[in-house]
Amino acid sequence: MDYDTLIPVMRSLAIEAGAKIMEIYNSDDFDVKLKSDDSPVTVADEAADAIISAGLRAAFPGVMLVTEEQSESHKAKGDTFLIVDPLDGTKEFIHRRGDFTVNIAYVEKGVPQRGVVYAPAKDRMFFTLANGQSVEETGDFAVDTIGATSDINVSDADNAGLMIVASKSHRDQATEDYINKYNVKDSKSAGSSLKFCLVATGEADIYPRVGRTMEWDTAAGHAVLLGAGGDVVRFDDHTPLTYGKEDFANPFFIAYAPSVELKKA
Repeated sequence: MDYDTLIPVMRSLAIEAGAKIMEIYNSDDFDVKLKSDDSPVTVADEAADAIISAGLRAAFPGVMLVTEEQSESHKAKGDTFLIVDPLDGTKEFIHRRGDFTVNIAYVEKGVPQRGVVYAPAKDRMFFTLANGQSVEETGDFAVDTIGATSDINVSDADNAGLMIVASKSHRDQATEDYINKYNVKDSKSAGSSLKFCLVATGEADIYPRVGRTMEWDTAAGHAVLLGAGGDVVRFDDHTPLTYGKEDFANPFFIAYAPSVELKKA
């Protein structure tokens, strides 16, 4: 994969999809349907998926594409592919809480190598450069021109008082039990893949996820975190979280700055 070509395409498509999402988000009303697994889907999910999928297929016709909203793509097999969640945090979108993101990533040999996470309602954009370094872009987010960027890096964590981030919609007792194994300075909740990005920028030290996620939920944020010096491991044995699994379902995991002294599950 030519990363110099890939990164601008992923970024531009994320911004285009984000604009469509915000158009619907700011409308008076929008329909909400339930998928076969009882998770919600809106016209914004579908519109964003159409924009991103068409753009990626046109730019990279020979690369396998997996996207949340196209169930036929879930039958794809391999460890190298593009993977998309066009609207991560649909519940946050429905309740107009703003913590939703557009996620696009490229996975090679089971590892998320490059990714883009765009939070249009928060005006935050994170992505990996061609050289692998993760950055946050600020400015107007023009489709065709990358604005001012700054490198992001994980924290040098103080294990005597850690900053924790956890799911806003899925924070349960199992999550609390694990968090309580640490000395916690402060804890915050966030939706969607923003949690990975908060660890990547050093705004949080660790994000434990004791709950169901799919690869399209995590790949872009995982890539951004890797490019900021962080890591994501399985909750049970602390081995790397990998991609291209049979049903694209993730085990529980921990995203963290390497300076954090991880506790056993």
